[in-house]
Amino acid sequence: MASPSTSLVFKVHRHEPELVPPAKPTPYEYKLLSDIDDQEGLRFQIPVIQFYRYNPSMQGKDPARVIREALAQALVFYYPFAGRLREGPRRKLMVDCTGEGVMFIEADADVTLEQFGDALQPPFPCLEELLYDVPGSAGVLNCPLLLIQVTRLRCGGFIFALRLNHTMSDAAGLTQIMSAVGEMARGLLTPSIPPVWERHLLGTRDPPRVTCVHREYDEVEGTIVPYDDMAHRSFFFGPAEFSALRKLLPQHLKKCSTFELLTACLWRCRTIAIQANPEEEVRIICIVNARSKFNPPLLSGYYGNAFAFPVAVATAGKLCENPLGYALELVKQAKNDVTEEYMKSLADLMVIKGRPHFTVVRSYLVSDVTRAGFGDVDFGWGKAVYGGPAKGGVGAIPGLASFLIPFKNKKGEDGIVLPITLSAQAMQIFVRELDGMLNEKGVDKNGRKSVFISSSL
Repeated sequence: MASPSTSLVFKVHRHEPELVPPAKPTPYEYKLLSDIDDQEGLRFQIPVIQFYRYNPSMQGKDPARVIREALAQALVFYYPFAGRLREGPRRKLMVDCTGEGVMFIEADADVTLEQFGDALQPPFPCLEELLYDVPGSAGVLNCPLLLIQVTRLRCGGFIFALRLNHTMSDAAGLTQIMSAVGEMARGLLTPSIPPVWERHLLGTRDPPRVTCVHREYDEVEGTIVPYDDMAHRSFFFGPAEFSALRKLLPQHLKKCSTFELLTACLWRCRTIAIQANPEEEVRIICIVNARSKFNPPLLSGYYGNAFAFPVAVATAGKLCENPLGYALELVKQAKNDVTEEYMKSLADLMVIKGRPHFTVVRSYLVSDVTRAGFGDVDFGWGKAVYGGPAKGGVGAIPGLASFLIPFKNKKGEDGIVLPITLSAQAMQIFVRELDGMLNEKGVDKNGRKSVFISSSL
C-alpha cells in the first residue's frame, strides 16, 4: 500500500537552458488573466513529470529535438505562454505577450527507466536534477511561464518534466497545451482542440457582489508551523482498498465517488496523525472543476483556471470520533456548493478583498487529476508510463496539498496513488491509522477510532 522514498541516485548532464519562442511571429498585446486565475493561492509554480519508454519505431529520433521543435509550433497557437506576467493596479495580473519564449533544458541521465523500478510514483529520486530550477526563473512576475526539461535515458526512453506558473492554467488547461505539443510532434499542423482565451468569462461583475458563502477564504487565526523533518510517502488505493473503505460506510453513502471517499479518509487520518486540538476547527479543501457548471459550459479549448476551492469544516474532535461517513457527508456537501453563481461570486470576492489566499491554517487540500489526461500525452513514443504531478505537498505553503493520481500497480490493477507530506512522527501515525481502516484494525464496524488508536496518540 505505502511506498517509501527510493534510494536511487544518478547523474544528469544538462545543456545550457535556452528560450524557445513561437515558430512564427505572434501578436504583441496584453491579455488580462481572469479573477480566478490571479488569486494569491495560485501564484506559484507547479511541477509535472512524464516518463516514456524506448520505442523502436522512433529509432534515431531525438526526443529533445522533436519536443523543442513541436513546442515552438504549439506556441504559435498558445502564444501567451511565450510572454511574461505583469502586475497592474489592484494586483491585477496580465500577460505581456512578448514572444520571448518558454525555458527549455536538454539533458542526459546515466540511468535506465527500469532502474526506477515498477513503482513509478512520487516522490521521485533526484527530481531537482530532472527539473532543474534555473536561477532567476521561478518568479511569478517577469519570468518564463513554462520551464521544460527533456532528459534522455540510457535505455532510449526519456523523461519530460515541466514547471508551470499556475496562474496561467489548471490541470485540464495544462494537459491541453501538452497534448498540442504532442500532436505537433506527431505531425499535426494545428491542435485538435483550438485554444480559447476568453478569461473575461471568469471575471468580476459590475458591480461586484458576493452572493455565496466562501468559507475557504475565512480569516482564521493561527500559524503554520513548517516541518523540519518532512516525510514523503505515496499510498496506492486499488479495488481491495476501496472495497475495505466502503465497508465502513452506511448504505446510503456506499455509492460515493472515489474522490469523495479518499478525501474523507485522508482528512480523518491526517487529522488524527497531526494530533489536532479536538476543540479546533480543521478544514479539507476540495478542488472542483467548474467547467461543466456553467450554462452553456465553458468551451472545451478554455485553458485558464476554472475551478474552485470549496471547503468542508469540522472540529477535530468530531471528525476523529465520528464514523468515516461523517467526514464523507461534509466533503459531498462542499463539492455540491460549486455552481455557476458560486464561481461568479468567487470572482467578485477576489476583486473586493484584494485577491486573498485561501485559508491555510489547519487546512489541507486535495486535487483529483485522475481525469486530467497527463498519462495520455504522446510525443510519438506512445503514452507515458507515469504522467502527473511530480510530488505532493506543492503550493505556496509546502506540505498542505495532495493529488489523486491514476496508477497501475505491479499486479496490473488500476487504482489511484496518493502522495502525502507530513512530519516523520505524524507519518508513522498516519500509516498506522490508515492500515487500521483498511484492515479493520483499530476501528469499529462504523469506522470509529478505537481506544487503542486513541491511546497511541
